[in-house]
Amino acid sequence: YDEVSVLFTDFVNFTGIAEQLGVDELLEELNINFTAFDQIMERHGLEKIKTIGDAYLAVSGLPVKNEAHAQNAVAAALDILAFVVARKKEVPYGLDIRIGIHSGSLIAGIVGVKKFAYDIWGDTVNTAARMEQNSAPGKINISEHTQLLVKATFDCTYRGKLQVKGKGEMDMYFVTLAK
Repeated sequence: YDEVSVLFTDFVNFTGIAEQLGVDELLEELNINFTAFDQIMERHGLEKIKTIGDAYLAVSGLPVKNEAHAQNAVAAALDILAFVVARKKEVPYGLDIRIGIHSGSLIAGIVGVKKFAYDIWGDTVNTAARMEQNSAPGKINISEHTQLLVKATFDCTYRGKLQVKGKGEMDMYFVTLAK
């Protein structure tokens, strides 16, 4: 796939909160959040790839090509933030989340023999993960490539060049709101 947008989320201090909650409460909280995220992905036309612990991975622009992949990914990220903020008001231990998005090319396919999995690979996926790791609680951090695709639709704040593991310095932006 030549041009897609990969969205990564990760809950902040999840391990610390996990130690405070019982197993049932923790699983219920993850289920509530990930179910809401699944509905958000559906609404914005993103494909959920998987959850990895408390992280959530989705992609826009596949399996059907979509010219608005970056806009859809950012709109979904804004909805995730809105859900997490609302959820924090409902529960005493409310979770914070970091989100990262990067746009580019990747490989996608089904792997496995006994337990099949649809997955994605490539530098775009790794860079999206780095965008999330360089984000901040309650923020959507995007790469310059993604920012160029969404700047007409969303206001973004330039963060400067930040050091990215395995990539050197990269220009990054926080999405502030829809125009």
